[in-house]
Formats: sequence, structure tokens, C-alpha cells
Amino acid sequence: MTDLRNQRRMAAAVMKCGAHRVWIDPDRTEDVATAVTRADVRRLVTGGAIKAEQKKGVSRGRARHTAAQKAKGRQVGPGSRKGAKYARKPRKERWIQLIRPIRAELRKFREEGVITPSQYREYYMRAKGGQFRNRNHMLAHMRTEHIIEEAP
Repeated sequence: MTDLRNQRRMAAAVMKCGAHRVWIDPDRTEDVATAVTRADVRRLVTGGAIKAEQKKGVSRGRARHTAAQKAKGRQVGPGSRKGAKYARKPRKERWIQLIRPIRAELRKFREEGVITPSQYREYYMRAKGGQFRNRNHMLAHMRTEHIIEEAP
């Protein structure tokens, strides 16, 4: 087989691509071997004996499959996690999920007349200070202080 390294190099320069992307027609290797100048190589490129292969991209197939699995709740265990606990669920988001039910319960009690506005304000400020772990913790606290009656 003839050595076409020089022609491949010239073709890469002519077509402005890498030498590995240069395709030489295996049936016309004799024509390519006779090409000595860049003009000869240009003529072969227009003639179709030499072509530039298409660039290879990175397939999204695996990424799409992984995304579909994660949408189903797979591949999200402790081994797949990077970053701290609060990088995945910010502190503020956690606080919002804690405080909204507590404040809603306090509003409901105030509107129904279960607690007075001053008691509402006191418990509102306690909740804001982070005294209660959750809504049930606040209700238990209210029962021990006899603000609301015991649950049946």
C-alpha cells in the first residue's frame, strides 16, 4: 500500500480540518499518490477522491436515559449525591416548609377565636424564633400551657 501521509497532511490543510478527518477513496489511491502539490490535492477534493469526514459529536443518549431514570426517582441515593445536605435543599426552603403550616394553624385559631390576638402574636414570635420543630410540636406546647384543650 502506498504511503499517503503527505497527501493526507496537505488535504487537511486545504480542507481546514484534522488529518484524521481526511477520507481518501480506496479505489482512487493511485490518483491521490500522484498528487504532489496543494493544487493537485485541491483538484482531488473537488473531484471527490478526497473528502472531509463529518465531526463526531457526543451522544446525548446516555444522558437522556439517566434523566428519565432520575425522573422516576432512581439514581438519587446517597452514593449519587454530591454536595452538602443544604446544597440539595437550601436552608431557606426547609424553613419555608416548616413555618408555613405553623403560621397557617395560628391564623386559623385566631380567626376561629380559639386564641386571642395577643396569644397569636406570642406564638407567632415563638415560631419565628424557631422554637417549634413542626406544627404538632406547637400544638403539644399549646396543650401543655392550656391555650387549647386536649385532643380527644
